[in-house]
Amino acid sequence: MRQNEKRRRINRSNRSRLRTAIKKFRAALTSGDYQAAQQLLPQTISIIDKSVQKGVIHRNAAARYKSRLTSRLNQLTQASA
Repeated sequence: MRQNEKRRRINRSNRSRLRTAIKKFRAALTSGDYQAAQQLLPQTISIIDKSVQKGVIHRNAAARYKSRLTSRLNQLTQASA
């Protein structure tokens, strides 16, 4: 039980970190702040990859997140150009 509780706290922390990073990136996209979004994308992708290593999300789910976030940034780039 103690080990389960410890793992639950660690998993919850990692999942929270992942969700927060994705929310920050999406907020930068919706505000139209291209510079901030461009800086946040590599950080967000790094956190997503770390979440896969820690077993928080499946690797296919991580690939889907990265693909969608990158394509949203590219759409913002094309719209601003």
